[in-house]
Amino acid sequence: MCTSEYINFVCSQLRGVGDIIMKKQMSDDWCIYINGKPIILAFDNLSYVRMTPAIDDMMTSAWTGYPYDGAKEHYVLDIEHRDKAMKVVHALLAS
Repeated sequence: MCTSEYINFVCSQLRGVGDIIMKKQMSDDWCIYINGKPIILAFDNLSYVRMTPAIDDMMTSAWTGYPYDGAKEHYVLDIEHRDKAMKVVHALLAS
């Protein structure tokens, strides 16, 4: 379960990247869409992004995990470091 403070922080870190829409999931966690594309899964106050060749080089030191039971492995995005997070998000939007 994500806190509202965490979701607000994630969205503030993404400010300026595009149209941001947050959709609450049944588990009280969130999917964050940017320009209509699902980019971040926010579960348990962590931001997950899908593993894709477009960001593999940027995420070599990132933690990985499973945002929910049955999910594929994802990278954990360090949303606190805005510059790096924005580069990852831009790469995901372009892929």
